[in-house]
Amino acid sequence: MNDNKLKLGVPKGSLQEATVQLFKKAGFNISVNSRSYFPSIDDPDVECMLIRAQEMARYVEDGVLDVGLTGIDWVMENDADVKKVADLIYSKRGLGKVKWVLAAPVNSGIKSVKDLEGKKIATEAVNLTKKYLEKNNVKADVEFSWGATEVKPPKLADAIVEITETGSSLRANNLEIIDVLMESNTVLIANKNSFKDLSKKKKIEEIALLLKGAIEAEEKVGLMMNVKKEDLDKVLSVLPALKKPTISQLVEDGWIAINTIVDEKVVREIIPKLKSEGAQGIVEYPLNKVIE
Repeated sequence: MNDNKLKLGVPKGSLQEATVQLFKKAGFNISVNSRSYFPSIDDPDVECMLIRAQEMARYVEDGVLDVGLTGIDWVMENDADVKKVADLIYSKRGLGKVKWVLAAPVNSGIKSVKDLEGKKIATEAVNLTKKYLEKNNVKADVEFSWGATEVKPPKLADAIVEITETGSSLRANNLEIIDVLMESNTVLIANKNSFKDLSKKKKIEEIALLLKGAIEAEEKVGLMMNVKKEDLDKVLSVLPALKKPTISQLVEDGWIAINTIVDEKVVREIIPKLKSEGAQGIVEYPLNKVIE
């Protein structure tokens, strides 16, 4: 990798596709070759490397990478000394956080962390789990799990600490959630020395701005419409605008154009209302970025 370029870590695995798509919306095209750990990016100042999210914080801390995306859980698990640049609330299935939970087999008799005294827990997040047990004054054997953690109980472990978005995989394996250790989300992290480099800091902050803008736009759409002046107040009362809608005078006397941003989930409800209050020529359009 070229030391003069910003070295960007892209999380390999479950977050990979969501991250590539997020960068695309932010204006960066990342092309991943299945045989290479060095994706191409259409920015001459940036070089990419695929790194597992679990290891990302360590490589950013060591300076192998200038900046990377990973979960705040893995930053904590590795006790990494890095600069958190931005929270990016997205996951492999959409927008939102994930949870690390303590789970045990249904009807196992394990109903709280206290019931795990002297028992075995399988998890990929060993340090997080040990700190959780210490906080609750419970002594248990914490075993690193290389994967398929949900199938370990009851024969290979008494309980597990696992990450989940919906809990469906846990339920499918006859497990119930006993407690939530923490919520986690993706973060953009930087090497502290790299962040002191003014040119790299500027580039990192620009990337953060665009990524946050892409996430902000993910569940929003733009609306344009024409309205007679006498209907303006009625139409505005229907719009749950991000801030205040943009209003401009049309060439035709007595008509006004409105441009605004709304949550996509409410569009199907408000378009008929807008129409009934006098809005015409209503156009809905997708957004790539919303920069506050």
